[in-house]
Amino acid sequence: MSLNASEQYLNEWKDRQNLAEKMIPLVGQLYRDRGLVILMYGRRLMNATTIDILKAHRYVRQMAGIELDVNKSFEMLEAIANMDLSPARLDLGKLCSAYLDPANDLDMAAFLTQELASINTGKKNPLAEPQDVVLYGFGRIGRLLARLLIERTGAGNKMRLRAIVVRGGREGDLKKRASLLRRDSVHGPFNGSIIIDEETNAIIANGNYIKVIYADSPDSIDYTQYGIHNALIVDNTGIWKDEAGLGLHLKSKGTSKVLLTAPAKGDIKNIVYGVNHSEISADDKILCAASCTTNAIVPVLKVLNDTLGINSGHLETIHAYTNDQNLIDNYHKAERRGRSAPLNMVITSTGAAKAVAKALPELAGKLTGNAIRVPTPNVSMALMNLNLGRETTVEELNGLLREASLNSQLREQIGFTTSTELVSSDLVGSTEAGIVDSAATIVEENRAVLYVWYDNEAGYSNQVIRVMQDMTGLKLPNLPA
Repeated sequence: MSLNASEQYLNEWKDRQNLAEKMIPLVGQLYRDRGLVILMYGRRLMNATTIDILKAHRYVRQMAGIELDVNKSFEMLEAIANMDLSPARLDLGKLCSAYLDPANDLDMAAFLTQELASINTGKKNPLAEPQDVVLYGFGRIGRLLARLLIERTGAGNKMRLRAIVVRGGREGDLKKRASLLRRDSVHGPFNGSIIIDEETNAIIANGNYIKVIYADSPDSIDYTQYGIHNALIVDNTGIWKDEAGLGLHLKSKGTSKVLLTAPAKGDIKNIVYGVNHSEISADDKILCAASCTTNAIVPVLKVLNDTLGINSGHLETIHAYTNDQNLIDNYHKAERRGRSAPLNMVITSTGAAKAVAKALPELAGKLTGNAIRVPTPNVSMALMNLNLGRETTVEELNGLLREASLNSQLREQIGFTTSTELVSSDLVGSTEAGIVDSAATIVEENRAVLYVWYDNEAGYSNQVIRVMQDMTGLKLPNLPA
């Protein structure tokens, strides 16, 4: 390679890097002041680094076949910043792709006026008043939800994390809780500043004042004494799973609704956002966000059942070990889970196959399921062995799921990858409920084997946030449609 060519590549990189750096404050300002969430083919740019933004542009090549020009996306972002738009989720990547389509004959200003007409109505608040949120329990999911809520603080998200409820209260508890929020062995450090106020027993994270409350029972708290009213209680403990148990939360002053982050018992609605969230009613007081596995598999199953049909199948969950297992061999009430989680693959049961029917009743009785816990701390996989309603091909099946991941109502739930080098750790922090590994798909006549990855912590937590937003009436339009 000549010296001139080397300099050319480096200079082009510096130019793109410079533009990406200029995008960061624009993305932040649009979110904080206007409530506009900027995406790049589904990837959030809020709080992204310069390299994150450049990688998101590169990702467009996988999705749309061309690498998006940073010059053009920056120009469009500036134009959007000069419009008087109401809160929404704007996919800058898709807008740019549509604008650059040869069929488009409009200039950028006219194009954006046309595409964003539905929100070109001036600034609006998505909710009249901020919605108070309380996390009951502060384990793996609770802490990730806290991070997501804090990260989303702004005009576009009126949900406010007001309190965390935990058992304990022993000396040093507050410092330890704050430390667990600040540092995470899987998901890395907290993106921001965390301080504690020992006098009032509170954590202040990026300016969010979060009261830490100690209680042994959901019905023993008066939230109003902390200035908390009509709160959405998100129960992360998994202790109370039926209507009677979860209903205890509603007996405490200052509460209005309850969301369970585990499979529910009885007639409580199990919501897989993107699939059956239309069942959420304003009158619902208690809801369930199903399980991480159910959220990963149901969107994919829905696409296949709607297009190809599913006669029967078996779901095998290859799941990261959880806190329910033992680190070393010791007594456990469940079969096999007493054996050391970091050293063994452990066969266990899963209710995911039966749970599918709660979100997709048409698949009731058609699926079986089992699970294997494996020695990794996060990111799991669902292996789907399906007998379809008709013959298909690898190309058709992957094409259906790729299209769903880009342009369907399930684009936030279904991720799609063509990489032949992907491994589980590459997907830590992924926001989709499940990611189809298209390179591993097997099809023979009407039989198909699919591999769907999912971050059983972050992917699921993002699904929980989506249910929370729906429950509180925080619904932002997605553009382009």
